[in-house]
Amino acid sequence: MLDVRTQVFVENLLNRSVRLDILATDSTGAKLNVEVQRSDKGAGRKRARYNSSMMDANLLKKGEDFDKLPETWVIFITENDVMGKGLPLYPIERCFLGTGERFEDGSHILYVNGAYRGDTPIGKLMHDFSCIDAADMYYGTLADRVRFFKESKEGIEIMCRAMEDMRNQTLKEGMQEVALRMLAAGKYALEEIVNISGLSLEEVKQLKADRSA
Repeated sequence: MLDVRTQVFVENLLNRSVRLDILATDSTGAKLNVEVQRSDKGAGRKRARYNSSMMDANLLKKGEDFDKLPETWVIFITENDVMGKGLPLYPIERCFLGTGERFEDGSHILYVNGAYRGDTPIGKLMHDFSCIDAADMYYGTLADRVRFFKESKEGIEIMCRAMEDMRNQTLKEGMQEVALRMLAAGKYALEEIVNISGLSLEEVKQLKADRSA
């Protein structure tokens, strides 16, 4: 992977924004959104569709040709078998209904069944995902990282900082949504928006400029 970011906020100035658990870029330039979901409701098919559309909407600069759009993957790793067919993986692709041939538009959705426990690499990885004790894991690399974050002083400090950053980011994103709605209403002065949202005047001005662009 060339780049991996967590808790990425993808803004939609007019409608619903999304926060992606993981957004990664691989060596081919493909973009991968990975969502880890314990709730079946959080892994709905239309959410996968929306995440895919939000990724696409932010991957081309103004004036760029549509052929520049990279391959995208939305991958849901779910605690339960949300598709209910007992398979380890559920790849979803667009296709021509008449022939079954793939449409090949570069958009992919994949559901990974976290309840699967077959004697395969996926089955062992899903087992490790649910393990609390690193000693019970199959994969040494994953076990070593779990030990680092759970048992070392440095790892615990990193986890605490990450949790605090996530809380602060979530709060700020919520206040940005409030400010955007107030701007859309068109009846609030910038100072009023600043006082209610807690954002700085510069941040509110930037939101207004982005909205008008």
